[in-house]
Parts: sequence; C-alpha cells; structure tokens
Amino acid sequence: MLDFLFNLGSFIVALSILVTIHEYGHFWVARKAGVKVLRFSIGFGKPIIRWYDKRGTEYVIAMIPLGGYVKMLDERVDDVDPQERHLSFNSKSVYSRIAIVSAGPLANFLFAIVALALMYVIGVQSPKPIVGDVQPQSLAAAAGIKAGDQLIAIGSQETQDWQEVTIALVQHIGDDSVSVKVQSESGSHSIRSLSLRNWTLDERDGTPLNSIGITPFRPEVTLALAMVAPDSPAQNAGLQKGDVLLSVNGELIKSWQSLVDIIERSANTPMDFYIMRGKTGMDVRVTPANKPNENGFSRGYLGVVPQVEAWPEEAILTRSYNPLEAVALGAAKTWQMVSVSFEMIANFITGQVSIKNISGPVGIAVGAGTSVSYGFVAFLQFLAWISVSLGVFNLLPLPVLDGGHLMYYLIELIRKKPVSEKTQEIGFRIGATLLLALTAFALLNDIGRLG
Repeated sequence: MLDFLFNLGSFIVALSILVTIHEYGHFWVARKAGVKVLRFSIGFGKPIIRWYDKRGTEYVIAMIPLGGYVKMLDERVDDVDPQERHLSFNSKSVYSRIAIVSAGPLANFLFAIVALALMYVIGVQSPKPIVGDVQPQSLAAAAGIKAGDQLIAIGSQETQDWQEVTIALVQHIGDDSVSVKVQSESGSHSIRSLSLRNWTLDERDGTPLNSIGITPFRPEVTLALAMVAPDSPAQNAGLQKGDVLLSVNGELIKSWQSLVDIIERSANTPMDFYIMRGKTGMDVRVTPANKPNENGFSRGYLGVVPQVEAWPEEAILTRSYNPLEAVALGAAKTWQMVSVSFEMIANFITGQVSIKNISGPVGIAVGAGTSVSYGFVAFLQFLAWISVSLGVFNLLPLPVLDGGHLMYYLIELIRKKPVSEKTQEIGFRIGATLLLALTAFALLNDIGRLG
C-alpha cells in the first residue's frame, strides 16, 4: 500500500510538472501573439484552487491530475464582443496559430534539455555497459559477445552506459545487422557483427538487451539478509537482518537465484534452513506463503531481501560537465530521444515493436516512483524522458492532439483556406476514438504487467 501511495504521489508530481510546462508553452506564445487567454488549468474536473490575474485569466488546479488545458478566446466556441474580436484565436494568422499550437511540445523538448543539463552539471554516476552473462544460442552469443566484454560502441554511436546501448540498439531495428565494438577484460578492442535480421521487440522478451541475450553485469548477490519484511513468513519464523543462509533442507545453497527458485516452488511447504547469525549457527524452519504470479500460478514468498556486494570502482562511470557543455549535451540527448521516439512509433506501425510495449499511467507511475527512490538525478532523467514522450505524443497527427491541429493548419496553408468545420468535427471524433482506444490498450498492458 505504501509503495502504491509513493508511486501515485511521484506520478502526480511528475505529470503536474510536465503538463504545466506543456500548457505554459501554449499560454506564453498565445499572449505574445495577442490572444486573450481565458483559463489556464492544471487537471480536469472540479477546481480545487482558482485565482485571477490582472488580465482576467483564470488559473485553476483541478481535481483530476491527468492533464491540463489552456482555454483561449475563440469565436468558434464563444460569443465574442466585437471589440475583442482581434484578441480571439481564430482571428490570428495561420502562422500565429501554428506557433501557438507548436509551443506546447516545444516547451516539453526545452524542458528536457534543461533537466538533462542540470543532471550533467550535478554529475551522473552510471554502470559501464559491461556484459554480465550471455544467453546460449542468442543473437549476442552468435556475434561472439562474451561475459566481461564492455560494449563501447553500437554502429557509429559511442555507448558509455546501458541506456545509451539500449537507445542505439533500438535505432537499428529493421537493419540486417549492426557492428558492435567491444573491449575485452584484457583491454583489447574488437568489432563484432550482431545480426538483427527478423529482430523485433516483443513485450514477452522484456528489454531490448534481454531480447538479444545480454544480461548486464551486476555485483554479486550474497546469501546474507539485508532486510526482512514486517509480518512476513521469514520474520514470523525468526529470521533477522544480517542472517546468512547456508543450506535448505540439508542442501547447500549455491546462489541467491537458486534459493529463489526453490522458494517459489515451495508455497505452503515447510523448509528447514541452517543459518549463521554472527558466529552462531542455528536451524530455522520457515513456511513460504503462497503469492500467485502474474499468470495465476502458485509461487512461494519468504519476504527477505539479500545484501549485494559493492560496485567495483572500475565498473562505474562518473560524468560531470560545466554548464555550457551540459546544455550542449542535454540538447544532443534530447534530439536523440525525439528521434528514437519517432522511430519507435514507426516500428509500432510496421509491427517490428509489439504494441504490448506501450505503457499507460500505471506504468509511468511505477517508473516515477522508482526513479524518485534512486534520487534527484534519476528523477531528472525520468522527467526528461517523459517530457520528450509527451511532446512527441502531442505531435501525432490525431485531430484532438496538437499534431492534428497542425495538420489542419498546414492544409490551410496549402489550400489557402481553412478546413471546413464539418471536416474538422469528423476528424475530432475519429481522433478521440483512436486516442481512447490507445489509452485503454495502454491501461490493459499496465494491468497485465502488474498481474
């Protein structure tokens, strides 16, 4: 329950920041273009807080924090006093309307640059892309990539961390192959050819790294307990933080993962552990509870978290830049994110990326909560990604989104006259239906992932 509330709170904070940035872009350019703004709302539904400025604009924070809007004076929807007609949105030139509509997504992209620049000024620590394991008969294994190799370039893109590796891989979906530059544990460099023929991203395969057979290096997970969950089977049996699990049912425990496999197969079955508590060995009997997995199958649950060895210094990359370098790097990374986002949309359309990879508000909430738990720098990076995604999403040519309006205005520029209101109304209905269907599908994906 606490995790849910934390994720929900983080989601509301993240979404409110990004919606405010997006809508402020529309608001600021609208005022510069001489349009009267009637309302600036963060959220929908019943207002919780409202106030007015000296120009008569109403500012609202509403009940439902799932978006926002800027309402402008418009003769198509309002009764406009003839003396204020020059202040209406529809009276402005098509170029002014394009600028106002484009300003929302552009504000999201600018915010991403600022967030990333701030992140780089503060300093970023991230694991180097060192391979921990390679699945047999996988694409990575066929390319000759081995455990211990560091991936230093994918194609022409240098890769300093796993996020950069993932982005670079996604950019090559649809290619027959891509070259991978690796550095072995001895320090020698070599080029591997990674076959991507018929490679697609399916939600069942997990991350792009998993789908090609790579598991990133992580420090060893020990058999010592870092945490025992309150009111869990482990706590009820007397297990404590710091206990070291040595054997179960008379068999030595080889690794934490092997123990997890045993526990998950042993729901409601008593298990005899031999543990070390300090310098004292003792027997403890624990009965794992039954916690069904996402498919509804029985799964044992103990309620413990293991201690993990510290990261070796040579496996961690620390990056910090001066403000000018940080802004330049933030702009470059934002452009890369925008490019990848549009490429992913194209891959959804062609079927090379499964639509089951789409996340909705639940997935975003979990991501927000996780990033906050990792610290301010991780939260900045998360905000940058979601801000870019929000900007790209709003540029889709659906009539209810900014991209749909831009599509109509570009047609108006070509035809030298506006698209008829009847055509626009039909487009809005189709766009609303498609958007609702997409949202519903994303929510279903989220629910399926939660099990």
